[in-house]
Amino acid sequence: MDLLIFAALVIGVLVLKNRDQRQRIVLLGSHLARYDIEKLMEGLTEGYLRALGEADAERQAQVWSFLDAQEVKLRDQFQAFAAEFSKEDAALTRVSKLPVAVPFAPTLFPAATFDLRRAFAIHAQAIGEAVDNHVQRSQKAKAFTLSAELFLMQHSCHWYCRSKAVASARLLARHKTPYAQVLESVAPATRARYEALVHGREA
Repeated sequence: MDLLIFAALVIGVLVLKNRDQRQRIVLLGSHLARYDIEKLMEGLTEGYLRALGEADAERQAQVWSFLDAQEVKLRDQFQAFAAEFSKEDAALTRVSKLPVAVPFAPTLFPAATFDLRRAFAIHAQAIGEAVDNHVQRSQKAKAFTLSAELFLMQHSCHWYCRSKAVASARLLARHKTPYAQVLESVAPATRARYEALVHGREA
C-alpha cells in the first residue's frame, strides 16, 4: 500500500510539473511568435561560419555586410520583445534556481528565483551593445561575442521553460558549448549584470 501511495505521489508531481512547464512554454511562445528572433539567430549562426570560411576577401566583405543588417534586425526585434515581455505579471515570470524542475517552485521557494523580465532586459542591452560595437571589435570578434550573447539568451528561455540542467544540456547539444564557456565568452558587462541577477546580488 505504501508503494502505491508513493507511486501516486510521484505521478501527481510529474503531472503538475508538466502542466507548469506547458504553461510557461505557452506564455513565452505567445510572445516569441510575434517575432523572427529564432530564425534570425539561426541565420546569423550559419552566416558567421560562412563568412569565416570564405577565402575571397571581396566575397567575405559582402557576407559580413549582409550579416551586419541581419544583426540590426535581430537587435531591434529582441529589444521590442523584451519591452513587451516586461509587461507580464511578475508572478508568471519567476525562474527557479533549484537544480531540478519542481512544480510551483516560484511560489513555494520565492527566494530561490529570479525574474525573467530582468534577464531579458539584460540580454536586450547586451545584444544591442554587441551589435552597435562601440568598442570596435573586429568582425570575427563581434561575431564571437554576439553568438555568446545569443546563446546565453536562449539558455535563459530554456531555463524558464524547463530547468537550468535542461537548458545547459540543450546548449551543449545544440551549440557544442558548455554553459560555463558561454558565460566566459559574453562581454564582461553582460556577465556582471547576469550573475548579479541569478545570484541575487542585483541592486
